[in-house]
Amino acid sequence: MAREGGATHVRERDGEGESVGEPGAVRRGGAAETGAGEPGAVGSGALESGAVGSGAVGNGPAQDWARVFASGALGDVRLGERATLLQFSTAFCQPCRATRRVLDQVAGLVPGVAHVEIDAEDHLVLVRTAGIEATPTVLFLDASGREVRRASGAPRRDQVLTALARML
Repeated sequence: MAREGGATHVRERDGEGESVGEPGAVRRGGAAETGAGEPGAVGSGALESGAVGSGAVGNGPAQDWARVFASGALGDVRLGERATLLQFSTAFCQPCRATRRVLDQVAGLVPGVAHVEIDAEDHLVLVRTAGIEATPTVLFLDASGREVRRASGAPRRDQVLTALARML
């Protein structure tokens, strides 16, 4: 884990945690959203119109993010006091870099908001469990670690601020 630009980056250490499986398990790029009442559904163009999906969604029961953070599986990372922006990225994903910059800015502007970035290729079991289908994907977690919203693709700063304002 390294500290860089305000985000806490979570990378797998050699020989620990999940094993890295088949290449290409996570699609890179894209711009989509997943909304409430549509488990696993992915729409297109949502970020361009300013929409960010709401509701806990994925391929099964809601992930207990508070437990994942507390377990130490992601290293020494903590949930934000008010909210956490949990970003799933891959090393060569250009939109992931832009998303990192935006989320770092937002975490610096809004007190009590943390930005945590997870390397999806190093945490494939978690990616599958959470129903992550593309990078970047951002999960908006409340103070207790409950997923409130999620968005795939590179969001603009105003979109992230609006989504946070609705949940805080």
